[in-house]
Amino acid sequence: MTERGDADDGAKRAGRGGLFVLGAKVFFILAGLVQQALLPKALGHAGYGALSRVLAASNILNNVVVASSTQGVSRAVAGAAGNERAAFRIAARVHVPLALAFAVLLLAIAPVVAWYEKAPHIRTPLFVMAGVLGLYGVYAPLVGALNGSRRFDRQAALDITAAALRTVGLVGVGYLLAKSGGSGVLGSVLGAVGAASVVFVVALRWVGHDGRGLGGSSEPSAAVGTPRAYFWGIFPVILAQACTNALMQADILVLGRYLSLSATGPDPVKSADEWVAVYRACQLFAFLPYQLLFSVTQVLFPMIAKVRAEGSPGELTRVVERGGRLGAIVCGLLVSVVVALPGGLLRFAYDPVIAERGREALHVLALAQAAFAILGLGTTILVGIGREITALLITLVALILVLVLSTSGVPRAAFGGPQLLTAAACTAAALLGALAVTIVVVRRATGAFVPWVTGARVSLGVGLAWTLGLYTPTSGRLTTTVMAAGVALLYVVVLVVTRELRGADLALARSIVARKKA
Repeated sequence: MTERGDADDGAKRAGRGGLFVLGAKVFFILAGLVQQALLPKALGHAGYGALSRVLAASNILNNVVVASSTQGVSRAVAGAAGNERAAFRIAARVHVPLALAFAVLLLAIAPVVAWYEKAPHIRTPLFVMAGVLGLYGVYAPLVGALNGSRRFDRQAALDITAAALRTVGLVGVGYLLAKSGGSGVLGSVLGAVGAASVVFVVALRWVGHDGRGLGGSSEPSAAVGTPRAYFWGIFPVILAQACTNALMQADILVLGRYLSLSATGPDPVKSADEWVAVYRACQLFAFLPYQLLFSVTQVLFPMIAKVRAEGSPGELTRVVERGGRLGAIVCGLLVSVVVALPGGLLRFAYDPVIAERGREALHVLALAQAAFAILGLGTTILVGIGREITALLITLVALILVLVLSTSGVPRAAFGGPQLLTAAACTAAALLGALAVTIVVVRRATGAFVPWVTGARVSLGVGLAWTLGLYTPTSGRLTTTVMAAGVALLYVVVLVVTRELRGADLALARSIVARKKA
Protein backbone atom coordinates (compact mmCIF):
# COMPACT_ATOMS: atom_id res chain seq x y z
CA MET A 1 0.00 0.00 0.00
CA THR A 2 1.29 3.48 -0.85
CA GLU A 3 2.07 6.12 1.76
CA ARG A 4 -0.98 8.05 0.60
CA GLY A 5 -3.10 4.92 0.92
CA ASP A 6 -1.84 4.35 4.46
CA ALA A 7 -2.74 7.93 5.39
CA ASP A 8 -6.23 7.61 3.91
CA ASP A 9 -6.79 4.29 5.69
CA GLY A 10 -5.64 5.85 8.95
CA ALA A 11 -8.00 8.75 8.42
CA LYS A 12 -10.89 6.34 7.82
CA ARG A 13 -10.06 4.30 10.93
CA ALA A 14 -9.93 7.51 12.93
CA GLY A 15 -13.23 8.50 11.37
CA ARG A 16 -14.88 5.25 12.41
CA GLY A 17 -13.42 5.67 15.89
CA GLY A 18 -14.80 9.18 15.92
CA LEU A 19 -18.24 7.83 15.02
CA PHE A 20 -18.15 5.47 18.01
CA VAL A 21 -17.08 8.21 20.43
CA LEU A 22 -19.39 10.75 18.80
CA GLY A 23 -22.33 8.37 19.14
CA ALA A 24 -21.54 7.86 22.80
CA LYS A 25 -21.24 11.61 23.28
CA VAL A 26 -24.63 12.16 21.64
CA PHE A 27 -26.10 9.59 24.04
CA PHE A 28 -24.34 11.33 26.93
CA ILE A 29 -25.85 14.65 25.86
CA LEU A 30 -29.33 13.16 25.55
CA ALA A 31 -28.99 11.44 28.92
CA GLY A 32 -27.86 14.75 30.40
CA LEU A 33 -30.92 16.49 28.98
CA VAL A 34 -33.19 13.86 30.51
CA GLN A 35 -31.28 14.01 33.78
CA GLN A 36 -31.39 17.79 34.06
CA ALA A 37 -35.04 17.93 33.03
CA LEU A 38 -36.03 15.44 35.73
CA LEU A 39 -33.89 16.79 38.58
CA PRO A 40 -35.98 19.97 39.18
CA LYS A 41 -39.08 17.77 39.33
CA ALA A 42 -37.41 15.32 41.71
CA LEU A 43 -35.73 17.89 43.96
CA GLY A 44 -37.64 21.14 43.30
CA HIS A 45 -36.06 24.30 41.87
CA ALA A 46 -34.19 25.14 45.07
CA GLY A 47 -32.91 21.58 45.49
CA TYR A 48 -31.76 21.56 41.88
CA GLY A 49 -29.93 24.83 42.45
CA ALA A 50 -28.24 23.50 45.61
CA LEU A 51 -27.15 20.34 43.76
CA SER A 52 -25.79 22.54 40.97
CA ARG A 53 -23.59 24.34 43.49
CA VAL A 54 -22.29 21.00 44.78
CA LEU A 55 -21.52 19.67 41.31
CA ALA A 56 -19.94 22.94 40.17
CA ALA A 57 -17.41 22.83 42.98
CA SER A 58 -16.74 19.08 43.02
CA ASN A 59 -16.53 18.75 39.24
CA ILE A 60 -13.51 21.04 39.13
CA LEU A 61 -11.43 18.41 40.92
CA ASN A 62 -13.32 15.46 39.47
CA ASN A 63 -12.86 16.54 35.87
CA VAL A 64 -9.20 17.35 36.46
CA VAL A 65 -8.60 13.79 37.63
CA VAL A 66 -10.67 12.23 34.84
CA ALA A 67 -9.37 14.34 31.96
CA SER A 68 -5.69 14.26 32.95
CA SER A 69 -5.86 10.50 33.54
CA THR A 70 -7.60 9.86 30.23
CA GLN A 71 -5.23 12.06 28.24
CA GLY A 72 -2.09 10.97 30.07
CA VAL A 73 -2.71 7.23 29.87
CA SER A 74 -3.95 7.53 26.28
CA ARG A 75 -0.74 9.26 25.23
CA ALA A 76 1.44 6.78 27.12
CA VAL A 77 -0.28 3.72 25.65
CA ALA A 78 -0.48 5.16 22.11
CA GLY A 79 3.24 5.92 22.14
CA ALA A 80 4.35 2.54 23.52
CA ALA A 81 3.79 0.15 20.62
CA GLY A 82 4.44 -3.38 21.86
CA ASN A 83 4.71 -2.19 25.45
CA GLU A 84 1.13 -1.04 26.06
CA ARG A 85 0.65 -3.07 29.22
CA ALA A 86 3.87 -1.80 30.77
CA ALA A 87 2.99 1.78 29.88
CA PHE A 88 -0.41 1.42 31.52
CA ARG A 89 1.09 0.01 34.71
CA ILE A 90 3.53 2.92 34.99
CA ALA A 91 0.75 5.46 34.44
CA ALA A 92 -1.66 3.77 36.88
CA ARG A 93 0.97 3.90 39.63
CA VAL A 94 0.82 7.68 39.31
CA HIS A 95 -2.89 8.33 38.74
CA VAL A 96 -4.41 6.14 41.46
CA PRO A 97 -2.55 7.85 44.34
CA LEU A 98 -3.30 11.22 42.76
CA ALA A 99 -7.00 10.41 42.69
CA LEU A 100 -7.02 9.50 46.36
CA ALA A 101 -5.12 12.71 47.18
CA PHE A 102 -7.69 14.77 45.28
CA ALA A 103 -10.52 13.03 47.15
CA VAL A 104 -8.90 14.01 50.45
CA LEU A 105 -8.47 17.55 49.13
CA LEU A 106 -12.19 17.80 48.37
CA LEU A 107 -12.98 16.68 51.91
CA ALA A 108 -10.70 19.41 53.23
CA ILE A 109 -12.05 22.28 51.12
CA ALA A 110 -15.76 21.41 51.37
CA PRO A 111 -16.31 23.74 54.38
CA VAL A 112 -14.42 26.53 52.59
CA VAL A 113 -16.59 26.21 49.48
CA ALA A 114 -19.76 26.24 51.56
CA TRP A 115 -18.53 29.38 53.34
CA TYR A 116 -17.62 31.16 50.08
CA GLU A 117 -20.98 30.32 48.53
CA LYS A 118 -22.78 31.43 51.73
CA ALA A 119 -24.57 28.07 51.46
CA PRO A 120 -23.83 25.88 54.50
CA HIS A 121 -26.41 23.32 53.32
CA ILE A 122 -24.08 22.09 50.54
CA ARG A 123 -21.25 21.06 52.87
CA THR A 124 -22.36 17.47 53.59
CA PRO A 125 -23.14 16.64 49.93
CA LEU A 126 -19.65 17.91 49.05
CA PHE A 127 -18.18 15.45 51.54
CA VAL A 128 -20.04 12.60 49.83
CA MET A 129 -18.84 13.69 46.36
CA ALA A 130 -15.31 12.85 47.49
CA GLY A 131 -16.35 9.22 47.04
CA VAL A 132 -17.23 9.83 43.40
CA LEU A 133 -13.90 11.58 42.91
CA GLY A 134 -11.97 8.61 44.30
CA LEU A 135 -13.83 6.09 42.15
CA TYR A 136 -13.58 8.08 38.93
CA GLY A 137 -9.92 8.68 39.62
CA VAL A 138 -9.14 4.95 39.39
CA TYR A 139 -11.66 4.41 36.58
CA ALA A 140 -10.38 7.14 34.23
CA PRO A 141 -6.98 5.48 33.58
CA LEU A 142 -8.86 2.45 32.29
CA VAL A 143 -10.73 4.66 29.82
CA GLY A 144 -7.46 6.28 28.79
CA ALA A 145 -5.99 2.85 28.08
CA LEU A 146 -8.89 2.00 25.80
CA ASN A 147 -8.52 5.35 24.02
CA GLY A 148 -4.76 5.00 23.57
CA SER A 149 -5.14 1.50 22.14
CA ARG A 150 -7.87 2.88 19.84
CA ARG A 151 -10.57 0.60 21.23
CA PHE A 152 -13.12 3.33 20.72
CA ASP A 153 -16.04 0.88 20.68
CA ARG A 154 -15.42 -0.18 24.27
CA GLN A 155 -14.70 3.37 25.34
CA ALA A 156 -18.03 4.41 23.84
CA ALA A 157 -19.81 1.56 25.63
CA LEU A 158 -18.37 2.70 28.95
CA ASP A 159 -19.41 6.29 28.31
CA ILE A 160 -22.97 5.19 27.54
CA THR A 161 -23.13 2.96 30.63
CA ALA A 162 -21.78 5.73 32.85
CA ALA A 163 -24.26 8.29 31.52
CA ALA A 164 -27.24 5.98 32.01
CA LEU A 165 -26.30 4.90 35.53
CA ARG A 166 -25.45 8.42 36.63
CA THR A 167 -28.86 9.62 35.49
CA VAL A 168 -30.62 6.86 37.41
CA GLY A 169 -28.54 7.51 40.51
CA LEU A 170 -28.87 11.30 40.60
CA VAL A 171 -32.58 11.41 39.79
CA GLY A 172 -33.86 8.17 41.28
CA VAL A 173 -32.10 8.13 44.63
CA GLY A 174 -32.53 11.90 45.01
CA TYR A 175 -36.28 11.62 44.42
CA LEU A 176 -36.69 8.71 46.83
CA LEU A 177 -34.86 10.49 49.64
CA ALA A 178 -36.70 13.78 49.03
CA LYS A 179 -40.06 11.97 48.98
CA SER A 180 -39.30 10.31 52.31
CA GLY A 181 -38.64 13.68 53.92
CA GLY A 182 -34.86 13.65 53.71
CA SER A 183 -32.42 15.72 51.68
CA GLY A 184 -32.92 15.15 47.97
CA VAL A 185 -29.52 16.71 47.26
CA LEU A 186 -27.82 14.22 49.56
CA GLY A 187 -29.73 11.38 47.91
CA SER A 188 -28.58 12.47 44.47
CA VAL A 189 -24.90 12.48 45.38
CA LEU A 190 -25.26 9.08 47.06
CA GLY A 191 -26.77 7.82 43.81
CA ALA A 192 -23.78 9.23 41.92
CA VAL A 193 -21.43 7.24 44.16
CA GLY A 194 -23.34 4.04 43.43
CA ALA A 195 -23.27 4.66 39.67
CA ALA A 196 -19.52 5.33 39.69
CA SER A 197 -18.94 2.08 41.58
CA VAL A 198 -20.71 -0.01 38.95
CA VAL A 199 -18.94 1.63 36.00
CA PHE A 200 -15.58 1.11 37.68
CA VAL A 201 -16.20 -2.62 38.02
CA VAL A 202 -17.14 -2.91 34.33
CA ALA A 203 -14.03 -1.03 33.20
CA LEU A 204 -11.83 -3.13 35.46
CA ARG A 205 -13.13 -6.34 33.89
CA TRP A 206 -12.33 -5.09 30.38
CA VAL A 207 -8.84 -3.72 30.99
CA GLY A 208 -7.68 -5.42 34.18
CA HIS A 209 -6.00 -3.73 37.11
CA ASP A 210 -2.59 -4.29 35.49
CA GLY A 211 -3.64 -3.69 31.88
CA ARG A 212 -3.72 -7.35 30.91
CA GLY A 213 -6.61 -6.65 28.53
CA LEU A 214 -4.41 -4.39 26.40
CA GLY A 215 -1.87 -6.88 25.14
CA GLY A 216 1.78 -6.09 24.62
CA SER A 217 4.66 -6.63 26.97
CA SER A 218 4.32 -5.97 30.69
CA GLU A 219 8.08 -5.70 31.25
CA PRO A 220 9.50 -2.23 31.90
CA SER A 221 11.63 -0.76 29.12
CA ALA A 222 13.48 2.43 28.33
CA ALA A 223 10.74 3.34 25.86
CA VAL A 224 8.13 3.33 28.63
CA GLY A 225 10.06 5.25 31.28
CA THR A 226 9.52 5.46 35.04
CA PRO A 227 6.64 6.64 37.25
CA ARG A 228 8.70 9.69 38.27
CA ALA A 229 9.32 10.70 34.66
CA TYR A 230 5.67 10.08 33.79
CA PHE A 231 4.48 12.22 36.71
CA TRP A 232 6.58 15.23 35.72
CA GLY A 233 5.42 14.75 32.16
CA ILE A 234 1.74 14.74 33.14
CA PHE A 235 2.00 17.40 35.85
CA PRO A 236 1.59 20.36 33.45
CA VAL A 237 -1.48 18.61 32.00
CA ILE A 238 -2.98 18.38 35.48
CA LEU A 239 -2.39 22.07 36.05
CA ALA A 240 -3.90 22.93 32.66
CA GLN A 241 -6.95 20.79 33.34
CA ALA A 242 -7.35 22.42 36.76
CA CYS A 243 -7.51 25.82 35.10
CA THR A 244 -9.82 24.56 32.34
CA ASN A 245 -12.34 23.06 34.73
CA ALA A 246 -12.17 25.99 37.13
CA LEU A 247 -12.88 28.12 34.08
CA MET A 248 -15.98 26.05 33.31
CA GLN A 249 -17.41 26.56 36.78
CA ALA A 250 -16.08 29.97 37.79
CA ASP A 251 -19.08 31.95 36.55
CA ILE A 252 -21.73 29.90 38.36
CA LEU A 253 -19.70 29.84 41.60
CA VAL A 254 -19.20 33.61 41.58
CA LEU A 255 -22.84 34.12 40.60
CA GLY A 256 -24.01 31.79 43.38
CA ARG A 257 -22.06 33.76 45.99
CA TYR A 258 -23.55 37.12 45.01
CA LEU A 259 -27.04 35.70 44.61
CA SER A 260 -26.78 34.49 48.20
CA LEU A 261 -25.45 37.84 49.39
CA SER A 262 -28.14 39.91 47.64
CA ALA A 263 -31.17 37.62 48.16
CA THR A 264 -33.99 38.97 50.32
CA GLY A 265 -37.46 37.89 51.37
CA PRO A 266 -38.80 35.32 53.80
CA ASP A 267 -36.48 32.55 52.51
CA PRO A 268 -33.38 34.09 50.89
CA VAL A 269 -31.50 30.75 50.77
CA LYS A 270 -34.26 29.17 48.71
CA SER A 271 -34.54 32.21 46.46
CA ALA A 272 -30.80 32.22 45.71
CA ASP A 273 -30.79 28.49 44.97
CA GLU A 274 -33.71 28.90 42.57
CA TRP A 275 -31.81 31.47 40.51
CA VAL A 276 -28.69 29.28 40.54
CA ALA A 277 -30.93 26.57 39.09
CA VAL A 278 -31.86 28.88 36.21
CA TYR A 279 -28.22 29.59 35.36
CA ARG A 280 -27.41 25.88 35.56
CA ALA A 281 -30.21 25.25 33.07
CA CYS A 282 -28.60 27.81 30.75
CA GLN A 283 -25.23 26.09 31.15
CA LEU A 284 -26.78 22.77 30.16
CA PHE A 285 -27.49 24.02 26.63
CA ALA A 286 -24.54 26.41 26.41
CA PHE A 287 -22.10 23.56 27.10
CA LEU A 288 -23.52 21.31 24.35
CA PRO A 289 -20.94 22.43 21.72
CA TYR A 290 -18.08 21.79 24.13
CA GLN A 291 -19.40 18.36 25.09
CA LEU A 292 -19.81 17.28 21.49
CA LEU A 293 -16.48 18.77 20.45
CA PHE A 294 -14.82 16.80 23.22
CA SER A 295 -15.46 13.64 21.18
CA VAL A 296 -13.40 15.17 18.37
CA THR A 297 -10.53 15.93 20.75
CA GLN A 298 -10.57 12.37 22.12
CA VAL A 299 -9.83 11.05 18.63
CA LEU A 300 -7.56 13.95 17.65
CA PHE A 301 -5.37 13.78 20.76
CA PRO A 302 -3.82 10.32 20.22
CA MET A 303 -3.39 11.08 16.52
CA ILE A 304 -1.43 14.26 17.29
CA ALA A 305 0.65 12.46 19.91
CA LYS A 306 1.49 9.70 17.42
CA VAL A 307 2.35 12.12 14.61
CA ARG A 308 4.53 14.14 16.96
CA ALA A 309 6.35 10.97 18.09
CA GLU A 310 7.05 10.07 14.45
CA GLY A 311 8.46 13.54 13.81
CA SER A 312 6.40 14.54 10.77
CA PRO A 313 5.73 18.33 10.78
CA GLY A 314 3.83 18.24 7.50
CA GLU A 315 1.51 15.50 8.71
CA LEU A 316 1.02 17.35 12.01
CA THR A 317 -0.12 20.47 10.16
CA ARG A 318 -2.53 18.41 8.06
CA VAL A 319 -4.05 16.62 11.08
CA VAL A 320 -4.45 19.86 13.06
CA GLU A 321 -6.08 21.64 10.14
CA ARG A 322 -8.52 18.79 9.50
CA GLY A 323 -9.38 18.51 13.17
CA GLY A 324 -9.79 22.27 13.53
CA ARG A 325 -12.06 22.50 10.50
CA LEU A 326 -14.23 19.59 11.65
CA GLY A 327 -14.43 21.00 15.17
CA ALA A 328 -15.48 24.44 13.97
CA ILE A 329 -18.20 23.07 11.70
CA VAL A 330 -19.66 20.77 14.38
CA CYS A 331 -19.46 23.50 17.02
CA GLY A 332 -21.15 26.03 14.74
CA LEU A 333 -24.04 23.70 14.02
CA LEU A 334 -24.96 23.28 17.68
CA VAL A 335 -24.32 26.91 18.59
CA SER A 336 -26.63 28.05 15.79
CA VAL A 337 -29.52 26.04 17.18
CA VAL A 338 -28.94 27.26 20.75
CA VAL A 339 -28.59 30.97 19.96
CA ALA A 340 -31.60 30.90 17.63
CA LEU A 341 -33.95 29.21 20.12
CA PRO A 342 -32.79 29.99 23.69
CA GLY A 343 -36.25 30.17 25.26
CA GLY A 344 -37.63 27.22 23.32
CA LEU A 345 -34.73 24.95 24.24
CA LEU A 346 -35.01 25.83 27.92
CA ARG A 347 -38.75 25.15 27.74
CA PHE A 348 -38.01 21.84 26.02
CA ALA A 349 -36.29 20.51 29.15
CA TYR A 350 -37.64 22.73 31.93
CA ASP A 351 -40.83 24.42 33.06
CA PRO A 352 -41.97 27.88 31.86
CA VAL A 353 -40.55 29.66 34.91
CA ILE A 354 -36.96 28.56 34.21
CA ALA A 355 -37.41 29.12 30.47
CA GLU A 356 -38.51 32.73 30.83
CA ARG A 357 -35.99 33.56 33.54
CA GLY A 358 -33.03 32.16 31.60
CA ARG A 359 -33.85 33.07 27.99
CA GLU A 360 -31.71 36.23 27.73
CA ALA A 361 -28.79 34.76 29.66
CA LEU A 362 -28.63 31.67 27.44
CA HIS A 363 -28.64 33.81 24.29
CA VAL A 364 -25.35 35.36 25.45
CA LEU A 365 -23.88 32.40 27.32
CA ALA A 366 -24.11 30.17 24.23
CA LEU A 367 -21.64 32.41 22.40
CA ALA A 368 -19.34 32.36 25.43
CA GLN A 369 -19.25 28.58 25.56
CA ALA A 370 -18.79 28.34 21.78
CA ALA A 371 -15.58 30.31 22.26
CA PHE A 372 -14.68 27.99 25.13
CA ALA A 373 -15.25 24.91 22.94
CA ILE A 374 -12.82 26.09 20.25
CA LEU A 375 -10.41 27.28 22.95
CA GLY A 376 -10.54 23.76 24.40
CA LEU A 377 -9.78 22.28 21.00
CA GLY A 378 -6.76 24.56 20.71
CA THR A 379 -5.37 23.73 24.16
CA THR A 380 -5.84 20.02 23.47
CA ILE A 381 -3.69 20.41 20.37
CA LEU A 382 -1.04 22.24 22.38
CA VAL A 383 -0.99 19.49 25.00
CA GLY A 384 -0.75 16.87 22.25
CA ILE A 385 2.43 18.45 20.86
CA GLY A 386 4.03 18.83 24.28
CA ARG A 387 3.18 22.50 24.88
CA GLU A 388 1.44 21.86 28.19
CA ILE A 389 2.82 25.00 29.85
CA THR A 390 1.48 27.16 27.04
CA ALA A 391 -1.96 25.55 27.34
CA LEU A 392 -1.81 26.14 31.08
CA LEU A 393 -0.98 29.83 30.70
CA ILE A 394 -3.81 30.39 28.21
CA THR A 395 -6.43 28.79 30.42
CA LEU A 396 -5.04 30.54 33.50
CA VAL A 397 -5.36 33.92 31.79
CA ALA A 398 -8.92 33.08 30.72
CA LEU A 399 -9.81 32.01 34.27
CA ILE A 400 -8.42 35.21 35.76
CA LEU A 401 -10.37 37.27 33.24
CA VAL A 402 -13.63 35.49 34.08
CA LEU A 403 -13.07 35.91 37.82
CA VAL A 404 -12.09 39.57 37.57
CA LEU A 405 -14.91 40.56 35.23
CA SER A 406 -17.57 38.51 37.06
CA THR A 407 -16.51 39.66 40.52
CA SER A 408 -16.61 43.25 39.31
CA GLY A 409 -19.83 43.07 37.31
CA VAL A 410 -22.24 40.65 39.02
CA PRO A 411 -22.43 42.48 42.41
CA ARG A 412 -23.40 45.70 40.60
CA ALA A 413 -26.42 44.08 38.90
CA ALA A 414 -29.86 43.75 40.46
CA PHE A 415 -30.79 40.43 42.07
CA GLY A 416 -32.02 37.66 39.77
CA GLY A 417 -32.18 37.94 36.01
CA PRO A 418 -29.87 40.96 35.65
CA GLN A 419 -27.17 39.13 37.63
CA LEU A 420 -27.49 36.09 35.36
CA LEU A 421 -27.20 38.19 32.21
CA THR A 422 -24.19 40.06 33.61
CA ALA A 423 -22.44 36.79 34.51
CA ALA A 424 -23.01 35.49 30.97
CA ALA A 425 -21.71 38.70 29.37
CA CYS A 426 -18.59 38.79 31.55
CA THR A 427 -17.86 35.15 30.70
CA ALA A 428 -18.31 35.82 26.98
CA ALA A 429 -15.93 38.77 27.00
CA ALA A 430 -13.24 36.82 28.84
CA LEU A 431 -13.46 33.68 26.67
CA LEU A 432 -13.51 35.53 23.36
CA GLY A 433 -10.32 37.34 24.38
CA ALA A 434 -8.65 34.08 25.39
CA LEU A 435 -9.74 32.43 22.13
CA ALA A 436 -8.02 35.13 20.09
CA VAL A 437 -4.76 34.37 21.91
CA THR A 438 -5.24 30.62 21.41
CA ILE A 439 -5.66 30.96 17.66
CA VAL A 440 -2.39 32.86 17.33
CA VAL A 441 -0.44 30.45 19.54
CA VAL A 442 -1.68 27.24 17.91
CA ARG A 443 -0.99 28.56 14.41
CA ARG A 444 2.56 29.49 15.35
CA ALA A 445 3.16 26.10 16.98
CA THR A 446 1.67 23.81 14.30
CA GLY A 447 1.29 25.94 11.19
CA ALA A 448 -2.47 25.47 11.17
CA PHE A 449 -5.71 25.55 13.14
CA VAL A 450 -9.24 26.33 12.02
CA PRO A 451 -8.78 27.66 8.46
CA TRP A 452 -9.57 31.38 8.29
CA VAL A 453 -12.12 30.90 5.53
CA THR A 454 -13.84 28.14 7.54
CA GLY A 455 -14.01 30.41 10.57
CA ALA A 456 -15.58 33.19 8.51
CA ARG A 457 -18.19 30.91 6.94
CA VAL A 458 -19.10 29.28 10.26
CA SER A 459 -19.33 32.72 11.89
CA LEU A 460 -21.70 33.83 9.15
CA GLY A 461 -24.03 30.90 9.83
CA VAL A 462 -23.89 31.43 13.60
CA GLY A 463 -24.42 35.17 13.21
CA LEU A 464 -27.58 34.68 11.19
CA ALA A 465 -28.89 32.27 13.81
CA TRP A 466 -28.03 34.65 16.68
CA THR A 467 -29.93 37.46 14.97
CA LEU A 468 -32.88 35.14 14.52
CA GLY A 469 -32.77 34.42 18.25
CA LEU A 470 -33.53 38.06 19.02
CA TYR A 471 -37.02 37.59 17.62
CA THR A 472 -37.98 33.95 18.20
CA PRO A 473 -40.49 33.54 21.04
CA THR A 474 -40.45 30.80 23.66
CA SER A 475 -42.40 27.92 22.15
CA GLY A 476 -43.50 24.40 22.99
CA ARG A 477 -41.53 21.21 22.51
CA LEU A 478 -42.95 20.22 19.13
CA THR A 479 -42.55 23.68 17.64
CA THR A 480 -39.03 23.97 19.05
CA THR A 481 -38.06 20.62 17.53
CA VAL A 482 -39.27 21.66 14.09
CA MET A 483 -37.61 25.07 14.36
CA ALA A 484 -34.33 23.50 15.53
CA ALA A 485 -34.27 21.30 12.43
CA GLY A 486 -34.94 24.38 10.31
CA VAL A 487 -32.11 26.34 11.92
CA ALA A 488 -29.71 23.42 11.45
CA LEU A 489 -30.73 23.17 7.81
CA LEU A 490 -30.19 26.92 7.38
CA TYR A 491 -26.71 26.59 8.83
CA VAL A 492 -25.84 23.72 6.47
CA VAL A 493 -27.22 25.67 3.50
CA VAL A 494 -25.00 28.63 4.40
CA LEU A 495 -21.95 26.35 4.43
CA VAL A 496 -22.94 24.74 1.13
CA VAL A 497 -23.62 28.07 -0.58
CA THR A 498 -20.31 29.49 0.64
CA ARG A 499 -18.63 26.26 -0.58
CA GLU A 500 -17.38 25.24 2.85
CA LEU A 501 -19.14 21.87 2.51
CA ARG A 502 -18.38 20.14 -0.78
CA GLY A 503 -18.81 16.79 -2.48
CA ALA A 504 -15.51 15.52 -1.05
CA ASP A 505 -16.87 15.85 2.49
CA LEU A 506 -19.93 13.79 1.60
CA ALA A 507 -17.78 11.19 -0.16
CA LEU A 508 -15.54 10.80 2.90
CA ALA A 509 -18.57 10.41 5.17
CA ARG A 510 -20.03 7.74 2.86
CA SER A 511 -16.71 5.91 2.78
CA ILE A 512 -16.49 5.83 6.56
CA VAL A 513 -20.05 4.54 6.90
CA ALA A 514 -19.49 1.92 4.21
CA ARG A 515 -16.37 0.61 5.96
CA LYS A 516 -18.26 0.50 9.26
CA LYS A 517 -21.06 -1.58 7.72
CA ALA A 518 -18.56 -3.92 6.08
